[in-house]
Amino acid sequence: MGNYKVCVYAICKNEVQFVERWMDSMSEADCVVVLDTGSTDDTAEKLRQRGAQVTVETVSPWRFDTARNRSLDLVPPDMDLCVCTDLDEIFHPGWRAALERAWGPGVSQISYRYTWSFNPDGSEGVVFWSEKVHARHGFRWVHPVHEVLEWTLPSPRGRPVQALGVQLDHHPDPAKSRGQYLPLLELSVREDPEDDRNMHYLGREYMYRGRWDDCIATLSKHLAMPSATWADERAASMRYIARSFGEKGRSGLARDWYLRAIAEAPHLREAYIDLASLLYAQGNWDGVLYFTGCALDIRDRPASYICEAAAWGSLPWDLRGIALYHVGRVSQALEAAEQALALTPGDERLQNNVTFFRSLSEARTE
Repeated sequence: MGNYKVCVYAICKNEVQFVERWMDSMSEADCVVVLDTGSTDDTAEKLRQRGAQVTVETVSPWRFDTARNRSLDLVPPDMDLCVCTDLDEIFHPGWRAALERAWGPGVSQISYRYTWSFNPDGSEGVVFWSEKVHARHGFRWVHPVHEVLEWTLPSPRGRPVQALGVQLDHHPDPAKSRGQYLPLLELSVREDPEDDRNMHYLGREYMYRGRWDDCIATLSKHLAMPSATWADERAASMRYIARSFGEKGRSGLARDWYLRAIAEAPHLREAYIDLASLLYAQGNWDGVLYFTGCALDIRDRPASYICEAAAWGSLPWDLRGIALYHVGRVSQALEAAEQALALTPGDERLQNNVTFFRSLSEARTE
C-alpha cells in the first residue's frame, strides 16, 4: 500500500458500537489485529466481518500492560510501523501517508496530535501529543494502568519524531466505568515507587474520588521525589493539593498552594484560573481581574496532557466579565461576556449575561 508495512493493533471488550467507525478509520493500514479480552456482545464477530484478525483471551489478573503486550505479540513480525489505538478512537483520513512521511531509517517512535476530550459544544477539550506509533521490535508496554512504551533492547534506541498531519480523536463511551483505575494505580506505585509519573497519577485519582487527605499526602510525596522535575506536572500536583485543601474548607492553604503552582509554572493558565475561581467564590473581584488577566496574557496553548480545557475556553472571560460588572466597569464587562459567549455560543447563562450587560451599557449611554 505504501513504502512501509503498517499494522494497527488494539485491545477491546464489549465495544460493538464502535466497530464500524473504528474499522473505517483504520482501513488505511495493511492489517488490523485485535485482542478481545472477553466480550459478551458481538464485538469479536463484527471485527472479523470487517477484516480484523481477532484473538479472544482472558487477561487475569487484569493489567493494561499485559493486555497491550499480548496484542502487540499478535502483530506480524515483518511490519515496520505498529499503530496502537483503542476502538473509541478515530484517525482523520490521510493518517497513514503522514506517518510514512515521518518514518525513515533510524526512527523508532512517532508522536502525533491527540484530542482526548471534546467539550459539549463539540470544540476540542484536552489536546496533547501521543506516542503510540512505534517500530515492530524493541518495545514493550509497562505499568498496570496509564501504560507507556519502554525500549527493551541493549542497542541504542532510534530517534522519536513528530508526524505533522496526523490527528487522532477520542470519543469514549461516557457510561464506561473507570473504577479499575485506582487499584491498578495503587499497584503501579507499589511495583515502582520511584516512578514520579505514577505517583502523580495516583494522587490525581485520589482527588477525583474525593479522597482529599490521600490526595494531599500522595502529591506531597510526588513533589519531594528527586525525579519529579517537570515544572508543568509539579504545578498540577500543587493545584490538586490546593483544590483538596479548598474542599476541606481551608481556603487560605488553597490560595497559598495555587500561588506556589503559579510560581512553579508561570507559563500555564490553569493555576491562574483556579485561583481566580477561588477568589470569585470569595467576592474578591480585584483578585479575579488580576489573575484572569495574567491567564489571558498567555496565548500559546501547551501541547501536553497537563493542559485543561476550561482554562482555554469561556471560563477566563466569564469570570472576568462578572468581576468587571461588580467593580462597575459595565462596558468592559459586556466585552468580556461577548468573548466568553463566542467561545461557548450555546450556553444560555452566557447568553443571558451578554443581554443583561448590554442593557445596562445601553441604559448608561441614553
